[in-house]
Amino acid sequence: MDNRPIGVFDSGVGGLTVLREVIEELPEEDIVYLGDTARTPYGTRSKEVIIEYSIETIKFLLTKDVKAVIIACNTVSALAMQEVQMEFNIPIIGVIEPGIRAAVGVTRNSRIGLIATEGTIRSQVYQRGLKELLPNSEVIDVSCPSFVSIVEGGLENTNEAEEIIRKHLSELKEQQIDSLILGCTHFPVLRPVIGRVLGNGVLMIDPAHETAKMAHKILEESDIISDGADCGRYNFYVSGDPVKFKRIGSNILGRDIESIEKVKISDI
Repeated sequence: MDNRPIGVFDSGVGGLTVLREVIEELPEEDIVYLGDTARTPYGTRSKEVIIEYSIETIKFLLTKDVKAVIIACNTVSALAMQEVQMEFNIPIIGVIEPGIRAAVGVTRNSRIGLIATEGTIRSQVYQRGLKELLPNSEVIDVSCPSFVSIVEGGLENTNEAEEIIRKHLSELKEQQIDSLILGCTHFPVLRPVIGRVLGNGVLMIDPAHETAKMAHKILEESDIISDGADCGRYNFYVSGDPVKFKRIGSNILGRDIESIEKVKISDI
């Protein structure tokens, strides 16, 4: 047993969709969440920069004595996972493998859509993983960097956002996909609009749920799960505007974020 907190990080508010599932799956765990909002978005940055940011972020979380880290960001999971797992001697869990396994488990015609940031699409990590588990699969991917800005701006319910989403997803509507991986943790916030655009015949896959289940399994196997004594506390840190994070983040998380501390990650 280990009552130290779990660390969770993302480039911004998108990782809160993962945190929400982790809280549901592991309600007795303390959690430290870090949103690198001053440097969002990550999706257009180089692999070298993503690795640098990821190492800095995990070093910050380690100052909070975390026992494991969940990377609640597809871009980091795609571009820096191997490097950070080699750098740090704690369990580090990404979101991509759970998403791949979920997609393989639900597709009926093996035509799988993928929407993600430029960095995740370029990495080909989803495409390779799907081919390994389902060799006859066809992956139709679309880079949607503007979706991150919509969510970070709290604009998901606007007409302008729906127009942008329709434009980006028009190609997918013609491809007869039966499932769609939401390959960025910001994108589940846009699920209602994406559903309207693609229709009821496309099953949307949010890797967050499977990621939380994988985290639970790894904590148990490593014998570092909480014993439930005086736990279930959440601390939030951001590198950017805490007021904006509180407003948008509380809506995504489905509960009020009571206190947020602004930090300078690069100083760690």
